[in-house]
Amino acid sequence: MNLLKYKKLIGGLLFLILILSPHSHSILAQCPMCRMSAESNMAHGGSAGQGLNTGILYLLALPYLIAATMIYLFRKNRKKLEQG
Repeated sequence: MNLLKYKKLIGGLLFLILILSPHSHSILAQCPMCRMSAESNMAHGGSAGQGLNTGILYLLALPYLIAATMIYLFRKNRKKLEQG
């Protein structure tokens, strides 16, 4: 029964990735614009770009935390299935 739940979860995640992947081009196109804007702001004495690297690290950490949580839960439930 739990294996069926995991298959549905993985299928749902793959479906979500397939739905969102056509939009990734427009999302990735913003990166150079943000960098140029932050560099321009910092060159003119602004402070908008000071927290940019920290913000990027926070955004980067979230997918890894989600993946690690899913792996942990999968292994934990897998051990229960093997024991019981």
